[in-house]
Amino acid sequence: MTGTRGRVLARLADDLAARRPPHPLRVAVDGPDAAGKTRLADDLAEVLGQRRPVLRVSVDGFHRPAAVRRARGPLSPEGYYRDAFDHETLVERVLRPLGPGGDRRYLRVAYDLRAEKPVPAARVTAPADAVLLLDGVFLLRPELRSHWDVTVYLHVEPAETLRRALIRDLEVFGSAEEVRRRYRARYLLGQARYRAEANPARHADVVLDVADPLAPVVLAWRA
Repeated sequence: MTGTRGRVLARLADDLAARRPPHPLRVAVDGPDAAGKTRLADDLAEVLGQRRPVLRVSVDGFHRPAAVRRARGPLSPEGYYRDAFDHETLVERVLRPLGPGGDRRYLRVAYDLRAEKPVPAARVTAPADAVLLLDGVFLLRPELRSHWDVTVYLHVEPAETLRRALIRDLEVFGSAEEVRRRYRARYLLGQARYRAEANPARHADVVLDVADPLAPVVLAWRA
């Protein structure tokens, strides 16, 4: 990959490839909805995978059941931030096993959101020199921070999040009006709560402005 995005990916890959902890390297790719987290993690995996084994996991495979996610109301921003994801399972079945003293046996997924049922997945043993690239929202919340070795935060403005959602989520929600309703009531306000409480841009090792996904701007590089 060439251009600005290619240079940023190469720099990230160089940084991560040089890190050699005595356990798999655990990397969070965080950011608001529709920021491009999955795409960036996938592209980074392609570049880095030429040098190190890469494990790809998404927080979307660790949702809580619908009854829990919607307990505060289907459009509750608090419910989105507090209840949407099973962080306990994420820590116990992924981050801790891959961390210091862990047995490296981890889960790739625990819950199928579309089918609304748990996934009876077997644990997989990671190579000792693997790099975990885990993408998703809310990954730098206080109770998760100590379980990451490197953190990347993608910044986009709320208006851009909504613009992208109107393209990405139109089929999922059925109409532009429904996309706007859900994002304005639940997702954008849930992200605002996250930023106010966790300040992910301050805690992340690398912060990228991805208003233009092909030309990310480095806002901070503390790695």
